[in-house]
Amino acid sequence: MNPTVSIVGRPNVGKSTLFNRLIGTRKAIVHDEYGVTRDRHYGESHWNGRHFTVIDTGGYLPDDANVITAGIREQVHIAMEESDVILFVVDTETGMNTLDRSVAEILRRQDKPVLLVVNKADNEQKVLEANEFYEMGFDEIFPVSAISGSGTGDLLDRVVEQLPEEVEEDDEEKIPRIAFVGRPNVGKSSLMNTLLKDERCIVTDIPGTTRDSINSRLEFKGKPYILVDTAGLRKRAKVKENIEFYSTVRTDRSIRAADVVVLLLDSMQGFDEQDKRILREAEKFNKGIVIALNKWDLVPEKDTNLLKEFQEYIYDKVRNLDYIPIISISALTGQRVDKVIETAQKVIDERGKKISTPKLNNFIEKILKERALPVKRGKKLKIQYAVQVKSNPPVFKFFMNNPQELPPNYRRFIENKLREEFSFTGVPITMVFRQK
Repeated sequence: MNPTVSIVGRPNVGKSTLFNRLIGTRKAIVHDEYGVTRDRHYGESHWNGRHFTVIDTGGYLPDDANVITAGIREQVHIAMEESDVILFVVDTETGMNTLDRSVAEILRRQDKPVLLVVNKADNEQKVLEANEFYEMGFDEIFPVSAISGSGTGDLLDRVVEQLPEEVEEDDEEKIPRIAFVGRPNVGKSSLMNTLLKDERCIVTDIPGTTRDSINSRLEFKGKPYILVDTAGLRKRAKVKENIEFYSTVRTDRSIRAADVVVLLLDSMQGFDEQDKRILREAEKFNKGIVIALNKWDLVPEKDTNLLKEFQEYIYDKVRNLDYIPIISISALTGQRVDKVIETAQKVIDERGKKISTPKLNNFIEKILKERALPVKRGKKLKIQYAVQVKSNPPVFKFFMNNPQELPPNYRRFIENKLREEFSFTGVPITMVFRQK
């Protein structure tokens, strides 16, 4: 997983502008008023060959001075737990204030790299004025202008120097990773514990830092797996918005590093927008996906059709994701928990499936007879041939005339037929259409 760089500081020092500069897009909303950006933002950056995640923690705090102070301290505490490098942003226009000093005091007491970034140093005079911030007790300062970009190159050079060393891929990395994700209290940790306490499982702990998701090694039916529990962070204060944001970042990081994502749902709570977002995120990164309905022991035995009804309900909520298997389990009683790993293994096998070119082109010929390609601008569209160019995850390339004219509903038709013929259960399929 990529290392993490968090941007912290009081409101209106330019954190969002710096965030936009570091990731190279205008993703965060920038405005001079407190509280404009209520969503947390995170994005990917790279510099000198290193990739890392950048987190913008600012923007939501209200005007009440006491609440602002409590909220920023909360952000700093979580940033210290979750980040590899912290960028502490102040600005030359307002100079040092009590809140800056309070944050500096907290940051100086911990052992993670902290880079003091003095923003709004837009000219030589402002760069000179930035020297007053040495008084805060940090060894060096980085005067920058987030708007113009001046000084950010030197800052990024030092950020990259402070990142943890890249770990060479070893045999551990080749073991399939299954990430358990979902809302709080759906039973992610309970499922992990139930699986790991099974007498047939051989368990060894995998070393990791305290900020990582909890990783454990499981041997199931002779095959090794790494299970990743993305359980929520410890709550430090009443301000829970920061907790939720970092939990989302942690979940997304785990999704990217996983081979299969198991979305755990509480059978008594249903399916909501957060669950849908997780599924779309897993689909976007072409991960294998399984949905597990937990706490099935609470479902009355007489409701024998409930699983089918639940499946139809979810498939209706997330159109075009009906290839995802949905199973019912109880982490508490151990009911069908083996099915989680068995289904994940099936998805892993499907994700690695390779269709030969002759078989694929016979299939294309068959579906073209079933439903002819449309005529566009007076020319009949033709697919000359297709090839699977990649597996893990599967990618198919189709060569044809005028690929830009192929309508979305015909692309969907091809994908549906691919799944009918070759399955790919729980696996997003990528299809690329190229000019012959």
